[in-house]
Amino acid sequence: MIVCKFGGTSVGDADAIARAATIIDARRARQPVVVVSALGGATNQLLQIAEQAAKGQLIGALRAVEGLRDRHLAETQRLLTGDDADEVCTELSAMFDELAALAEALRTLGDLTPRSLDAIASLGEQLSSVLVVAAFRQHGLPAEHLDARQVMITDANFTRAEPQTDAIGEAAQRLVMPLVRAGKIPVMGGFIGSSAGGGVTTTLGRGGSDYSASLVGAALQAEAIEIWTDVDGMLTADPRVVEGARLIERIGFEEASELASFGAKVLHPNTIAPAVMRGIPVWVLNSRRPEGTGTLIAFDAPRRSVTAIAGKSGVTLVKVRSPRMLLTEGFMRTLFEVFARHATSVDVVATSEVSVSVTIDDTTNLEALVVDLRALGDVTIERNRGIVSVVGNGLADGGAAMSQALAAIGDLHVHMLSLSSSRINLTVVVDGEQVAPAMRRLHDAFFAVRAR
Repeated sequence: MIVCKFGGTSVGDADAIARAATIIDARRARQPVVVVSALGGATNQLLQIAEQAAKGQLIGALRAVEGLRDRHLAETQRLLTGDDADEVCTELSAMFDELAALAEALRTLGDLTPRSLDAIASLGEQLSSVLVVAAFRQHGLPAEHLDARQVMITDANFTRAEPQTDAIGEAAQRLVMPLVRAGKIPVMGGFIGSSAGGGVTTTLGRGGSDYSASLVGAALQAEAIEIWTDVDGMLTADPRVVEGARLIERIGFEEASELASFGAKVLHPNTIAPAVMRGIPVWVLNSRRPEGTGTLIAFDAPRRSVTAIAGKSGVTLVKVRSPRMLLTEGFMRTLFEVFARHATSVDVVATSEVSVSVTIDDTTNLEALVVDLRALGDVTIERNRGIVSVVGNGLADGGAAMSQALAAIGDLHVHMLSLSSSRINLTVVVDGEQVAPAMRRLHDAFFAVRAR
């Protein structure tokens, strides 16, 4: 059994969904379970509709609802014929009627809560999964729709729900396995779930469809998880930033996790964890070129000084300086309890005898966070920073690779430097506008030489 996840661009229109059907048809013997994202861009539109409605801009919100309805119905008419098309159009229209009603309710309330945001954001995957099932059936595939909320059981932390793995395992064995044994192809939406006990719709956060697929794969003890996207696999750098980025045919779990966490957009950072726990290999493949080799993420991978370069901008650097740190037990625990209390995750950490520097992506709770941090010492906030990461499972084998990396960075202003505890990720914090130049310099240093 395998789990196949199709991202937004891989189910973005009728042609993409037809390609997905062909891909699954070629895998029928391997008993595929399918997880799909919303049609490309649909989730962003749904979030905008929610925000507009809550601000009282109902006419604009309802126009956006109709635009999204027209798009889904047009793709349905392209994919399906006769009574099948009419039946699916009716079902999708009913969902859009529900969306319009939610928008009107938000206009009345004037308050967009995390719970109501999840109710709206989840519709993208609900819509796409219904459409994909119908398209698969028209291609002769025995597809069966499965409401992901019955399988993906989470806590009630709306917009960032935490999966409950034991409950997911039980639900997957009870609901998914019988379909697979009966020769069916279960299809469900990614990203969405429901709260344990209450059954209220939740979401796993942006990019959560990859995570859904990995959780389902782990629950079913699948032989492999395939992530179908619009690139050939994981590359040595983001090709939109670095010309000449090359395919990585095989990469270790830990390397892939580091790259996903520090800017590689092809995977959601959480994707790897459930697969690692079960030792399930993950493939990253291009739905536009299914004949390609893709990237295999597995335990055994070639040992390289540098496997890839990743980078991201929009990072905030938080510095806390306090003489109280010196020889004080428990100070670091107290410091990070503040970040935990304000639900703010930390990426990179550097410490000295009297100061701590950390980077954060999410500044939603920054103001309240700073208030509490000032009780511990002087706080400095530096915005518009970026992170560049050099990742390789042999990075720390001797000092040559790290020396070469620092030489490549050269005269760029470095705010912070950190080597991960696993010694496979050298992370450099630079000015936000220097992320792209730093990535190009590093890629040239490690990969242009090999190409010559």
